Amino acid sequence: MNTQQLQARCRAFAQATETLHGSPSNILVYAVGGKKFAYFKTSEPEINRFSLRVAPELFLGLTGMPGVKPARYMGRFHWVTVVDVCSFPHDWLEQLLAWSYRKARASLSKAELAALDGEAP
Repeated sequence: MNTQQLQARCRAFAQATETLHGSPSNILVYAVGGKKFAYFKTSEPEINRFSLRVAPELFLGLTGMPGVKPARYMGRFHWVTVVDVCSFPHDWLEQLLAWSYRKARASLSKAELAALDGEAP
């Protein structure tokens, strides 16, 4: 899986939004209801780096793998950075991304979820 395919997967989640932040941060952020679930670096030399939130019980194991490290400024919240998306196992990346999306969506209030789904409060 390459970065473009992973970005397309992020866009495919229900009610996912995409926001590009320019200099100095140079990141592409994916969120649901304002809650972030994935980041992509958009500038060299970090252009293939991808960050997402993981389950606390997976955090230490993932950060012990080559090419995975705690996300800058967000590691304490169990976010990891995959240094090169192409070298990470495709199926596992899909599972981690889906978990991150579900975690972000689950953190929304009932009113926020209703508004997001277009339902009357």
